[in-house]
Amino acid sequence: MATLLRTRVPVLASAANLRCYAASRELLYRSFSKIYPSAAKAVEDIPAGSTVLFGGFGLCGVPEKLIDAIAEKPQIKDITAVSNNAGIDGVALGKLLNTRQIKRMVASYVGENQEFARQYLGGELEVEFVPQGTLVEKLRAGGAGIPAFYTATGYGTTIQHGGTPIKYSPEGYIEIESLPREVGVFDGRAYLKERCITGDFALVKAWKADGLGNLVFRGAANNFNAPMATAGKITVVEAEEIVPVGSLEPNEIHIPGIHVHRIVQGGGYEKKIEKRTVTAEGGLESGLPASMQKRIRIIKRAAREFKDGMYANLGIGMPMLASNFITPGITVHLQSENGILGLGPFPRESEVDPDFINAGKETVTVQNGGSVFSSDTSFAMIRNSRLDLTILGGMEVSESGDLANWIIPGKMVKGMGGAMDLVSAANTKVVVTMDHCSKDGSPKILKQCTLPLTGLKCVNRIITDKCVFDVVPGKGLLLRELATGCTVDEIRKSTGCDFDVASDVSETY
Repeated sequence: MATLLRTRVPVLASAANLRCYAASRELLYRSFSKIYPSAAKAVEDIPAGSTVLFGGFGLCGVPEKLIDAIAEKPQIKDITAVSNNAGIDGVALGKLLNTRQIKRMVASYVGENQEFARQYLGGELEVEFVPQGTLVEKLRAGGAGIPAFYTATGYGTTIQHGGTPIKYSPEGYIEIESLPREVGVFDGRAYLKERCITGDFALVKAWKADGLGNLVFRGAANNFNAPMATAGKITVVEAEEIVPVGSLEPNEIHIPGIHVHRIVQGGGYEKKIEKRTVTAEGGLESGLPASMQKRIRIIKRAAREFKDGMYANLGIGMPMLASNFITPGITVHLQSENGILGLGPFPRESEVDPDFINAGKETVTVQNGGSVFSSDTSFAMIRNSRLDLTILGGMEVSESGDLANWIIPGKMVKGMGGAMDLVSAANTKVVVTMDHCSKDGSPKILKQCTLPLTGLKCVNRIITDKCVFDVVPGKGLLLRELATGCTVDEIRKSTGCDFDVASDVSETY
Protein backbone atom coordinates (compact mmCIF):
# COMPACT_ATOMS: atom_id res chain seq x y z
CA MET A 1 0.00 0.00 0.00
CA ALA A 2 1.39 3.34 -0.96
CA THR A 3 2.31 5.69 1.81
CA LEU A 4 1.49 9.39 1.53
CA LEU A 5 4.46 11.39 2.74
CA ARG A 6 3.62 14.81 4.13
CA THR A 7 6.49 17.24 3.99
CA ARG A 8 6.74 20.87 4.94
CA VAL A 9 7.55 23.04 1.95
CA PRO A 10 9.07 26.37 2.95
CA VAL A 11 7.10 29.28 1.54
CA LEU A 12 8.94 32.54 1.04
CA ALA A 13 7.07 35.49 2.55
CA SER A 14 7.41 37.54 -0.59
CA ALA A 15 5.20 40.50 -1.35
CA ALA A 16 3.57 38.49 -4.15
CA ASN A 17 2.79 35.57 -1.83
CA LEU A 18 1.42 37.87 0.83
CA ARG A 19 -0.82 39.58 -1.73
CA CYS A 20 -2.09 36.19 -2.94
CA TYR A 21 -2.79 35.22 0.67
CA ALA A 22 -4.71 38.42 1.26
CA ALA A 23 -6.80 37.89 -1.89
CA SER A 24 -7.55 34.25 -1.01
CA ARG A 25 -8.56 35.31 2.49
CA GLU A 26 -11.07 37.73 0.99
CA LEU A 27 -12.61 34.86 -1.00
CA LEU A 28 -12.70 32.58 2.06
CA TYR A 29 -14.49 35.16 4.20
CA ARG A 30 -16.74 36.62 1.53
CA SER A 31 -19.81 35.26 3.29
CA PHE A 32 -18.97 37.37 6.32
CA SER A 33 -19.50 41.09 6.77
CA LYS A 34 -17.46 43.44 4.60
CA ILE A 35 -17.56 46.07 7.33
CA TYR A 36 -14.29 46.34 9.26
CA PRO A 37 -14.07 47.79 12.76
CA SER A 38 -11.36 50.33 11.92
CA ALA A 39 -9.20 51.74 9.16
CA ALA A 40 -6.16 50.24 10.88
CA LYS A 41 -7.67 46.75 10.67
CA ALA A 42 -8.64 47.21 7.03
CA VAL A 43 -5.10 48.02 5.87
CA GLU A 44 -3.00 45.98 8.29
CA ASP A 45 -2.18 43.22 5.76
CA ILE A 46 -0.94 45.48 2.94
CA PRO A 47 2.55 44.08 2.26
CA ALA A 48 5.61 46.19 1.61
CA GLY A 49 6.18 46.70 -2.10
CA SER A 50 2.47 46.73 -2.98
CA THR A 51 0.87 48.76 -5.74
CA VAL A 52 -1.87 50.81 -4.08
CA LEU A 53 -4.47 52.91 -5.90
CA PHE A 54 -5.52 56.03 -3.98
CA GLY A 55 -8.78 57.70 -5.01
CA GLY A 56 -9.45 61.43 -4.96
CA PHE A 57 -8.53 64.57 -6.85
CA GLY A 58 -6.48 67.16 -5.00
CA LEU A 59 -8.01 66.96 -1.53
CA CYS A 60 -11.51 66.15 -2.80
CA GLY A 61 -12.70 62.60 -2.21
CA VAL A 62 -9.45 61.44 -0.62
CA PRO A 63 -9.56 58.34 1.64
CA GLU A 64 -7.83 60.25 4.41
CA LYS A 65 -8.60 57.87 7.31
CA LEU A 66 -7.14 54.92 5.39
CA ILE A 67 -4.08 57.01 4.50
CA ASP A 68 -3.68 57.98 8.15
CA ALA A 69 -3.81 54.30 9.11
CA ILE A 70 -1.03 53.44 6.64
CA ALA A 71 1.09 56.34 7.91
CA GLU A 72 0.97 54.76 11.38
CA LYS A 73 2.28 51.42 10.04
CA PRO A 74 5.91 51.93 8.94
CA GLN A 75 6.13 48.30 7.82
CA ILE A 76 3.85 49.23 4.89
CA LYS A 77 6.62 50.73 2.79
CA ASP A 78 8.12 50.80 -0.71
CA ILE A 79 4.63 51.51 -2.04
CA THR A 80 3.96 52.20 -5.69
CA ALA A 81 1.21 54.78 -5.25
CA VAL A 82 -1.14 55.41 -8.17
CA SER A 83 -3.06 58.66 -7.81
CA ASN A 84 -3.83 61.70 -9.90
CA ASN A 85 -1.65 63.75 -7.56
CA ALA A 86 -0.24 63.56 -4.02
CA GLY A 87 -2.30 66.08 -2.10
CA ILE A 88 -0.38 68.96 -0.55
CA ASP A 89 2.50 69.12 1.92
CA GLY A 90 1.64 66.94 4.92
CA VAL A 91 -1.97 66.36 3.87
CA ALA A 92 -3.52 63.26 2.22
CA LEU A 93 -0.77 61.40 0.30
CA GLY A 94 1.58 64.15 1.38
CA LYS A 95 1.68 62.34 4.75
CA LEU A 96 3.07 59.18 3.15
CA LEU A 97 5.68 61.24 1.31
CA ASN A 98 6.75 62.70 4.64
CA THR A 99 7.03 59.24 6.21
CA ARG A 100 8.98 57.97 3.16
CA GLN A 101 6.60 55.03 2.66
CA ILE A 102 6.18 55.72 -1.07
CA LYS A 103 8.89 54.47 -3.43
CA ARG A 104 7.22 55.43 -6.71
CA MET A 105 4.37 57.79 -7.60
CA VAL A 106 2.36 57.17 -10.77
CA ALA A 107 0.57 60.48 -11.26
CA SER A 108 -0.35 63.21 -13.71
CA TYR A 109 0.25 66.29 -11.60
CA VAL A 110 2.47 67.62 -8.83
CA GLY A 111 0.42 70.73 -8.16
CA GLU A 112 1.33 72.76 -5.09
CA ASN A 113 3.03 69.92 -3.22
CA GLN A 114 6.54 71.28 -2.72
CA GLU A 115 7.76 68.19 -0.87
CA PHE A 116 6.64 66.01 -3.78
CA ALA A 117 8.67 68.16 -6.20
CA ARG A 118 11.65 68.33 -3.84
CA GLN A 119 11.85 64.55 -3.37
CA TYR A 120 11.52 63.95 -7.12
CA LEU A 121 14.11 66.52 -8.21
CA GLY A 122 16.40 65.46 -5.34
CA GLY A 123 16.45 61.81 -6.39
CA GLU A 124 14.55 60.55 -3.34
CA LEU A 125 11.35 59.54 -5.13
CA GLU A 126 10.54 57.82 -8.41
CA VAL A 127 7.79 59.57 -10.36
CA GLU A 128 6.14 58.16 -13.46
CA PHE A 129 4.15 60.92 -15.13
CA VAL A 130 1.07 59.81 -17.05
CA PRO A 131 -1.42 62.15 -18.77
CA GLN A 132 -4.51 62.42 -16.60
CA GLY A 133 -6.95 61.03 -19.16
CA THR A 134 -4.60 58.19 -20.03
CA LEU A 135 -4.10 57.43 -16.33
CA VAL A 136 -7.79 57.15 -15.59
CA GLU A 137 -8.37 55.11 -18.76
CA LYS A 138 -5.57 52.74 -17.72
CA LEU A 139 -7.47 52.24 -14.48
CA ARG A 140 -10.84 51.85 -16.19
CA ALA A 141 -9.31 49.29 -18.57
CA GLY A 142 -7.71 47.44 -15.68
CA GLY A 143 -11.06 47.26 -13.92
CA ALA A 144 -12.69 45.99 -17.12
CA GLY A 145 -10.14 43.25 -17.80
CA ILE A 146 -8.72 45.02 -20.87
CA PRO A 147 -4.92 44.65 -20.95
CA ALA A 148 -4.15 47.55 -23.30
CA PHE A 149 -5.68 50.23 -25.53
CA TYR A 150 -4.67 52.95 -28.00
CA THR A 151 -4.94 56.71 -27.49
CA ALA A 152 -3.80 59.76 -29.45
CA THR A 153 -2.75 61.47 -26.22
CA GLY A 154 0.99 62.06 -26.02
CA TYR A 155 1.84 61.28 -29.64
CA GLY A 156 4.90 63.26 -30.71
CA THR A 157 5.94 63.94 -27.10
CA THR A 158 8.23 62.19 -24.63
CA ILE A 159 5.28 59.97 -23.74
CA GLN A 160 5.79 58.41 -27.17
CA HIS A 161 9.56 58.72 -27.46
CA GLY A 162 10.46 57.96 -23.85
CA GLY A 163 13.20 59.72 -21.93
CA THR A 164 11.14 61.53 -19.28
CA PRO A 165 13.08 61.29 -16.00
CA ILE A 166 11.51 58.85 -13.54
CA LYS A 167 14.34 59.01 -11.03
CA TYR A 168 17.24 61.42 -10.62
CA SER A 169 20.47 60.71 -8.80
CA PRO A 170 21.31 62.97 -5.85
CA GLU A 171 23.74 64.72 -8.23
CA GLY A 172 20.94 65.47 -10.70
CA TYR A 173 21.68 62.81 -13.33
CA ILE A 174 18.87 60.68 -14.75
CA GLU A 175 18.98 57.16 -13.28
CA ILE A 176 15.66 55.84 -14.62
CA GLU A 177 13.74 57.22 -17.60
CA SER A 178 10.43 56.41 -19.23
CA LEU A 179 10.30 53.90 -22.06
CA PRO A 180 8.97 54.60 -25.58
CA ARG A 181 5.45 53.53 -26.56
CA GLU A 182 4.37 51.36 -29.45
CA VAL A 183 2.60 53.35 -32.19
CA GLY A 184 -0.39 52.15 -34.17
CA VAL A 185 -2.11 53.90 -37.07
CA PHE A 186 -5.90 53.81 -37.43
CA ASP A 187 -7.77 55.63 -40.19
CA GLY A 188 -4.64 57.58 -40.99
CA ARG A 189 -4.02 58.87 -37.45
CA ALA A 190 -1.24 57.76 -35.07
CA TYR A 191 -2.06 56.41 -31.60
CA LEU A 192 0.01 55.17 -28.67
CA LYS A 193 -0.46 51.77 -27.10
CA GLU A 194 -0.97 51.99 -23.34
CA ARG A 195 -1.05 49.13 -20.81
CA CYS A 196 -3.77 48.97 -18.18
CA ILE A 197 -3.19 49.50 -14.45
CA THR A 198 -4.48 47.33 -11.64
CA GLY A 199 -3.64 47.59 -7.97
CA ASP A 200 -2.96 45.04 -5.27
CA PHE A 201 -5.16 47.29 -3.15
CA ALA A 202 -7.46 50.19 -4.04
CA LEU A 203 -8.34 52.70 -1.32
CA VAL A 204 -11.35 54.83 -2.20
CA LYS A 205 -13.64 57.32 -0.52
CA ALA A 206 -17.44 57.13 -0.82
CA TRP A 207 -20.22 59.33 0.45
CA LYS A 208 -22.48 56.37 1.22
CA ALA A 209 -21.96 52.62 1.27
CA ASP A 210 -24.26 49.80 2.28
CA GLY A 211 -23.24 46.51 3.85
CA LEU A 212 -22.94 44.84 0.45
CA GLY A 213 -20.44 47.44 -0.73
CA ASN A 214 -22.71 49.38 -3.07
CA LEU A 215 -21.29 52.90 -3.31
CA VAL A 216 -22.60 56.40 -3.90
CA PHE A 217 -20.29 59.38 -4.45
CA ARG A 218 -21.16 63.04 -3.96
CA GLY A 219 -20.44 65.91 -6.34
CA ALA A 220 -16.92 66.10 -7.74
CA ALA A 221 -15.71 63.56 -5.14
CA ASN A 222 -16.50 60.82 -7.67
CA ASN A 223 -13.39 61.66 -9.78
CA PHE A 224 -10.83 58.81 -9.67
CA ASN A 225 -12.68 56.90 -6.95
CA ALA A 226 -15.10 55.09 -9.26
CA PRO A 227 -12.57 53.64 -11.74
CA MET A 228 -10.13 52.80 -8.95
CA ALA A 229 -12.83 50.90 -7.07
CA THR A 230 -13.04 48.45 -9.98
CA ALA A 231 -9.28 48.16 -10.59
CA GLY A 232 -8.14 46.88 -7.20
CA LYS A 233 -7.64 43.21 -6.44
CA ILE A 234 -8.77 44.17 -2.96
CA THR A 235 -10.86 47.34 -2.75
CA VAL A 236 -11.11 49.05 0.61
CA VAL A 237 -13.76 51.75 0.97
CA GLU A 238 -13.86 54.55 3.49
CA ALA A 239 -17.47 55.76 3.65
CA GLU A 240 -18.79 58.90 5.27
CA GLU A 241 -21.96 56.97 6.03
CA ILE A 242 -22.75 53.26 6.08
CA VAL A 243 -26.44 52.69 5.43
CA PRO A 244 -28.65 49.57 5.70
CA VAL A 245 -28.86 47.25 2.71
CA GLY A 246 -31.90 48.26 0.65
CA SER A 247 -31.84 51.92 1.60
CA LEU A 248 -30.01 52.91 -1.59
CA GLU A 249 -32.13 53.11 -4.72
CA PRO A 250 -30.65 50.84 -7.44
CA ASN A 251 -30.45 53.72 -9.91
CA GLU A 252 -28.43 55.92 -7.54
CA ILE A 253 -25.62 53.39 -7.01
CA HIS A 254 -22.40 54.38 -8.79
CA ILE A 255 -20.35 51.25 -8.02
CA PRO A 256 -22.01 47.87 -7.36
CA GLY A 257 -20.83 45.94 -4.33
CA ILE A 258 -19.24 43.14 -6.35
CA HIS A 259 -16.13 45.33 -6.62
CA VAL A 260 -15.84 46.09 -2.90
CA HIS A 261 -14.17 43.86 -0.33
CA ARG A 262 -13.80 45.96 2.82
CA ILE A 263 -15.73 48.93 4.20
CA VAL A 264 -14.72 51.31 6.97
CA GLN A 265 -16.89 53.95 8.62
CA GLY A 266 -15.21 57.35 8.38
CA GLY A 267 -15.97 60.33 10.57
CA GLY A 268 -14.73 63.57 12.00
CA TYR A 269 -13.87 64.95 8.59
CA GLU A 270 -12.38 68.40 8.31
CA LYS A 271 -12.56 68.25 4.49
CA LYS A 272 -9.73 70.66 3.80
CA ILE A 273 -9.98 72.81 0.69
CA GLU A 274 -6.86 73.38 -1.36
CA LYS A 275 -7.99 76.66 -2.95
CA ARG A 276 -10.97 78.20 -1.19
CA THR A 277 -12.21 80.58 -3.88
CA VAL A 278 -15.26 82.79 -3.48
CA THR A 279 -16.95 85.52 -5.48
CA ALA A 280 -15.10 88.75 -4.73
CA GLU A 281 -16.94 91.75 -3.35
CA GLY A 282 -16.73 94.65 -5.80
CA GLY A 283 -16.37 92.42 -8.84
CA LEU A 284 -13.74 90.07 -10.25
CA GLU A 285 -11.04 92.58 -11.12
CA SER A 286 -10.83 93.97 -7.60
CA GLY A 287 -10.28 90.47 -6.24
CA LEU A 288 -7.57 89.41 -8.68
CA PRO A 289 -3.97 89.01 -7.54
CA ALA A 290 -1.54 91.54 -9.01
CA SER A 291 -0.07 88.90 -11.34
CA MET A 292 -3.50 88.47 -12.95
CA GLN A 293 -4.56 92.13 -12.95
CA LYS A 294 -1.75 92.98 -15.36
CA ARG A 295 -3.00 90.17 -17.63
CA ILE A 296 -6.61 91.27 -17.59
CA ARG A 297 -6.67 92.20 -21.25
CA ILE A 298 -5.50 88.69 -22.19
CA ILE A 299 -8.32 87.28 -20.06
CA LYS A 300 -10.95 89.57 -21.58
CA ARG A 301 -9.75 88.85 -25.11
CA ALA A 302 -9.89 85.10 -24.46
CA ALA A 303 -13.52 85.48 -23.39
CA ARG A 304 -14.39 86.61 -26.90
CA GLU A 305 -13.67 83.06 -28.11
CA PHE A 306 -16.90 81.85 -26.49
CA LYS A 307 -19.92 81.34 -28.75
CA ASP A 308 -23.53 80.69 -27.76
CA GLY A 309 -24.21 77.04 -26.93
CA MET A 310 -20.52 76.10 -26.90
CA TYR A 311 -19.03 73.35 -24.71
CA ALA A 312 -15.63 74.44 -23.42
CA ASN A 313 -12.85 73.43 -21.04
CA LEU A 314 -10.74 76.11 -19.35
CA GLY A 315 -7.29 75.57 -17.89
CA ILE A 316 -5.92 76.82 -14.58
CA GLY A 317 -5.26 80.55 -14.18
CA MET A 318 -6.05 83.00 -16.97
CA PRO A 319 -8.27 80.61 -18.97
CA MET A 320 -10.56 79.88 -16.03
CA LEU A 321 -10.88 83.59 -15.24
CA ALA A 322 -12.09 84.20 -18.79
CA SER A 323 -15.39 82.60 -17.84
CA ASN A 324 -16.21 85.70 -15.79
CA PHE A 325 -16.29 87.82 -18.97
CA ILE A 326 -18.65 85.77 -21.11
CA THR A 327 -20.80 88.09 -23.21
CA PRO A 328 -24.19 88.61 -21.54
CA GLY A 329 -27.01 86.75 -23.23
CA ILE A 330 -25.02 83.74 -24.44
CA THR A 331 -24.77 80.32 -22.81
CA VAL A 332 -21.49 78.44 -22.52
CA HIS A 333 -21.33 74.99 -20.95
CA LEU A 334 -18.06 74.75 -19.03
CA GLN A 335 -16.53 71.33 -18.42
CA SER A 336 -13.97 70.40 -15.78
CA GLU A 337 -11.70 67.35 -16.17
CA ASN A 338 -12.42 66.10 -12.65
CA GLY A 339 -16.05 65.43 -13.52
CA ILE A 340 -18.34 68.46 -13.85
CA LEU A 341 -20.30 69.74 -16.84
CA GLY A 342 -22.06 73.05 -16.29
CA LEU A 343 -19.63 74.90 -14.03
CA GLY A 344 -21.12 77.97 -12.41
CA PRO A 345 -19.41 80.99 -10.85
CA PHE A 346 -17.26 80.83 -7.75
CA PRO A 347 -19.53 80.43 -4.69
CA ARG A 348 -20.40 82.97 -2.07
CA GLU A 349 -18.81 82.21 1.27
CA SER A 350 -22.03 80.61 2.51
CA GLU A 351 -22.15 78.32 -0.55
CA VAL A 352 -18.63 76.85 -0.28
CA ASP A 353 -18.76 73.05 -0.51
CA PRO A 354 -15.52 70.99 -0.43
CA ASP A 355 -17.12 68.30 -2.60
CA PHE A 356 -17.50 70.76 -5.48
CA ILE A 357 -14.16 71.87 -6.92
CA ASN A 358 -12.83 72.42 -10.43
CA ALA A 359 -9.68 71.01 -12.03
CA GLY A 360 -7.69 73.87 -10.48
CA LYS A 361 -8.82 72.68 -7.00
CA GLU A 362 -10.91 75.86 -6.61
CA THR A 363 -14.35 75.78 -5.00
CA VAL A 364 -17.14 76.15 -7.57
CA THR A 365 -20.88 75.99 -8.07
CA VAL A 366 -22.83 74.01 -10.68
CA GLN A 367 -25.39 75.63 -12.97
CA ASN A 368 -28.98 74.44 -13.24
CA GLY A 369 -28.88 71.57 -15.71
CA GLY A 370 -25.28 70.72 -14.84
CA SER A 371 -24.07 67.22 -14.07
CA VAL A 372 -21.32 65.41 -12.19
CA PHE A 373 -19.56 62.16 -13.13
CA SER A 374 -16.33 60.21 -12.81
CA SER A 375 -13.00 61.22 -14.34
CA ASP A 376 -13.05 58.40 -16.91
CA THR A 377 -16.39 59.66 -18.24
CA SER A 378 -14.99 63.19 -18.32
CA PHE A 379 -12.01 62.23 -20.46
CA ALA A 380 -14.18 60.15 -22.77
CA MET A 381 -15.94 63.44 -23.62
CA ILE A 382 -12.59 65.14 -24.15
CA ARG A 383 -10.96 62.47 -26.33
CA ASN A 384 -14.09 62.14 -28.45
CA SER A 385 -14.05 65.87 -29.29
CA ARG A 386 -17.35 66.59 -27.57
CA LEU A 387 -15.82 69.91 -26.51
CA ASP A 388 -15.88 72.77 -29.01
CA LEU A 389 -13.08 74.72 -27.34
CA THR A 390 -10.26 74.36 -24.86
CA ILE A 391 -8.28 77.32 -23.55
CA LEU A 392 -5.08 76.68 -21.62
CA GLY A 393 -1.81 78.32 -20.67
CA GLY A 394 1.58 77.83 -22.24
CA MET A 395 5.30 78.14 -21.55
CA GLU A 396 6.26 77.95 -25.23
CA VAL A 397 4.45 77.65 -28.55
CA SER A 398 6.16 76.96 -31.88
CA GLU A 399 5.34 78.44 -35.28
CA SER A 400 3.75 75.13 -36.28
CA GLY A 401 1.50 75.02 -33.21
CA ASP A 402 3.50 72.73 -30.92
CA LEU A 403 2.80 73.42 -27.24
CA ALA A 404 5.04 73.04 -24.16
CA ASN A 405 3.54 73.78 -20.76
CA TRP A 406 4.27 71.05 -18.22
CA ILE A 407 7.92 70.72 -17.21
CA ILE A 408 11.37 72.31 -17.20
CA PRO A 409 13.58 69.23 -16.76
CA GLY A 410 15.63 69.27 -13.59
CA LYS A 411 14.23 72.63 -12.45
CA MET A 412 10.47 72.95 -12.42
CA VAL A 413 7.90 70.21 -12.60
CA LYS A 414 4.15 70.75 -12.77
CA GLY A 415 3.02 67.59 -14.49
CA MET A 416 0.86 67.54 -17.58
CA GLY A 417 -2.43 66.97 -15.78
CA GLY A 418 -5.15 66.77 -18.40
CA ALA A 419 -3.48 69.12 -20.91
CA MET A 420 -2.10 66.40 -23.19
CA ASP A 421 -5.53 64.82 -23.48
CA LEU A 422 -7.24 68.14 -24.12
CA VAL A 423 -4.93 69.16 -26.97
CA SER A 424 -5.06 65.71 -28.61
CA ALA A 425 -8.80 65.88 -29.34
CA ALA A 426 -9.00 65.93 -33.13
CA ASN A 427 -11.90 68.36 -33.58
CA THR A 428 -11.60 70.68 -30.58
CA LYS A 429 -10.26 74.21 -31.11
CA VAL A 430 -7.18 74.82 -28.93
CA VAL A 431 -6.45 78.38 -27.80
CA VAL A 432 -3.35 79.22 -25.73
CA THR A 433 -3.21 82.29 -23.47
CA MET A 434 0.26 83.43 -22.37
CA ASP A 435 2.61 86.34 -21.79
CA HIS A 436 4.34 87.14 -25.05
CA CYS A 437 7.79 87.16 -23.43
CA SER A 438 9.42 85.66 -20.35
CA LYS A 439 10.41 87.80 -17.40
CA ASP A 440 13.89 88.24 -18.91
CA GLY A 441 12.39 89.53 -22.16
CA SER A 442 13.08 86.39 -24.22
CA PRO A 443 10.33 85.28 -26.62
CA LYS A 444 7.98 82.43 -25.74
CA ILE A 445 6.73 82.04 -29.31
CA LEU A 446 9.52 80.25 -31.18
CA LYS A 447 10.45 78.49 -34.37
CA GLN A 448 10.74 75.29 -32.33
CA CYS A 449 9.94 74.64 -28.68
CA THR A 450 12.95 74.02 -26.47
CA LEU A 451 10.98 72.37 -23.64
CA PRO A 452 9.34 68.91 -23.68
CA LEU A 453 6.11 69.05 -25.65
CA THR A 454 2.57 68.80 -24.38
CA GLY A 455 1.21 68.37 -27.88
CA LEU A 456 2.42 68.30 -31.49
CA LYS A 457 0.85 70.74 -33.99
CA CYS A 458 -2.16 71.13 -31.73
CA VAL A 459 -2.58 74.89 -31.18
CA ASN A 460 -5.04 76.85 -33.35
CA ARG A 461 -4.76 80.32 -31.80
CA ILE A 462 -2.37 82.17 -29.45
CA ILE A 463 -3.55 85.15 -27.36
CA THR A 464 -0.86 87.21 -25.60
CA ASP A 465 -0.59 90.60 -23.96
CA LYS A 466 0.64 91.96 -27.32
CA CYS A 467 -1.30 90.23 -30.10
CA VAL A 468 -3.34 87.34 -31.44
CA PHE A 469 -1.76 84.77 -33.77
CA ASP A 470 -3.54 82.07 -35.73
CA VAL A 471 -1.62 78.91 -36.59
CA VAL A 472 -2.14 78.14 -40.28
CA PRO A 473 -1.42 74.44 -40.99
CA GLY A 474 1.54 74.00 -43.31
CA LYS A 475 2.31 77.73 -43.36
CA GLY A 476 3.02 78.96 -39.83
CA LEU A 477 1.78 81.97 -37.88
CA LEU A 478 -0.58 84.67 -39.09
CA LEU A 479 -0.81 87.91 -37.08
CA ARG A 480 -4.54 88.56 -36.73
CA GLU A 481 -4.95 91.24 -34.05
CA LEU A 482 -2.93 93.74 -32.05
CA ALA A 483 -3.32 94.74 -28.42
CA THR A 484 -3.85 98.46 -27.82
CA GLY A 485 -0.57 100.34 -28.16
CA CYS A 486 1.34 97.53 -29.90
CA THR A 487 2.75 97.67 -33.43
CA VAL A 488 3.72 95.06 -35.99
CA ASP A 489 7.40 96.04 -35.63
CA GLU A 490 7.21 95.53 -31.86
CA ILE A 491 5.68 92.08 -32.41
CA ARG A 492 8.48 91.14 -34.81
CA LYS A 493 11.14 92.13 -32.27
CA SER A 494 9.52 90.15 -29.45
CA THR A 495 8.66 86.98 -31.40
CA GLY A 496 11.19 84.20 -31.96
CA CYS A 497 10.05 83.20 -35.47
CA ASP A 498 8.76 84.67 -38.71
CA PHE A 499 5.08 85.24 -39.33
CA ASP A 500 2.68 86.63 -41.90
CA VAL A 501 0.45 89.65 -41.24
CA ALA A 502 -3.26 89.69 -42.05
CA SER A 503 -4.29 92.49 -44.41
CA ASP A 504 -6.86 93.78 -41.92
CA VAL A 505 -4.75 93.55 -38.75
CA SER A 506 -5.62 96.26 -36.21
CA GLU A 507 -5.83 97.01 -32.51
CA THR A 508 -8.83 95.09 -31.17
CA TYR A 509 -8.33 94.70 -27.40
